[in-house]
Amino acid sequence: MTSLVRIVLIDPSHPGNIGSVARAMKNMALEDLVLVRPRAFPHSESKALAAGADDVLDRARVVEDLREAVADCGLVAGTTSRPRHLNWDFLTPRDLALRVAGLAADTRVALLFGSERYGLANGDLDFCHVLVRIPANPDYCSLNLAMSVQLLSYELLVAREHPVSHTQVERELANGEQMELMYRHLARVMDYVGFEDRNGEGHLMTRIRRLFNRAQPDQNEVNILRGFFTAIEGTRRPARRGESGS
Repeated sequence: MTSLVRIVLIDPSHPGNIGSVARAMKNMALEDLVLVRPRAFPHSESKALAAGADDVLDRARVVEDLREAVADCGLVAGTTSRPRHLNWDFLTPRDLALRVAGLAADTRVALLFGSERYGLANGDLDFCHVLVRIPANPDYCSLNLAMSVQLLSYELLVAREHPVSHTQVERELANGEQMELMYRHLARVMDYVGFEDRNGEGHLMTRIRRLFNRAQPDQNEVNILRGFFTAIEGTRRPARRGESGS
């Protein structure tokens, strides 16, 4: 299970934190580290604080876009301590570990950790299926990056030791790349039929993404939806200016 869990650090600003994360990962048998826009990497401070986890650092990938970091993942969990204004499925680290342990064995999972200064940005949430909140003292709930990674990684390691039922699916869960293609197709169809955000809040597509992320469709279900979108494109006349879909 842990071999298919990826730790994703978004905009890490301190190279020492990257090394400490690598050490925490190796302690808990995690190997897959992806860095999104790190300020400084590779760096001597990263290697020093890795304390022997150089192999994790050597395998780490650097990408410029979160979309690329999670493109092959069927479950994406973001860590946060802040309240969020849309409906979210908040899990504890233990809840998440049990959920991961219950997935089909070949499902790749990404755990997202935001910048040390401000955590996950709102745009990062578009890629998350669930959010994880670490229980802590409400008067002082500030955990550093490596601490957070260590806590989640520990729960994953423990959950791996306990057999659980696996979710039986007809096909694998749709990964990030497949979901992004579906969202682009849906946006095109919405424009084609003139369906717009009637409330004027600008959150329509964000809410749609949340709906599908909660549902976690498999690859077959995504193909069905895209076939439906294609049928709409082939049979519905384009909406004239001023018209809106129902």
